[in-house]
Amino acid sequence: MSKAQENLQSAMQRAMAGRPKVGGFPYLAETLRQAGVTHNYWYLPSCQSLYVTGDGAITMVAAPLVSGMVDVPPFNREVLVDAIRTDQAGESSFEEFLQASWKAGVVRYDVDFVNRVVSYYGASGEEYRETYPLVEL
Repeated sequence: MSKAQENLQSAMQRAMAGRPKVGGFPYLAETLRQAGVTHNYWYLPSCQSLYVTGDGAITMVAAPLVSGMVDVPPFNREVLVDAIRTDQAGESSFEEFLQASWKAGVVRYDVDFVNRVVSYYGASGEEYRETYPLVEL
């Protein structure tokens, strides 16, 4: 296991151990930022994630949301914002958030841990951006 992998894995374990149920994402994000992660790129529906760190880039692949050939849902900002607010309220799991984002037409989202911005993208270039608050660990 590389230094980058060890550092990311350790940061994720710390974040999950201390993450509050409500507003958990900013806690996770700050834990990763303090561990040297600058960006995270998620690709839906394949659930491939790329983490950019000071020690190198790491990719992780989870179980895909769909299989085979499927139509991409149209981008729907209201459905996406509802999925984000549901997650922020602690009323969904991460997997449920990913599924709801996909149903809202999100094909990719990027997290900028330095500037605390998440950008969500649709298949035709649609974009929705949102900042998240700084938290104290």
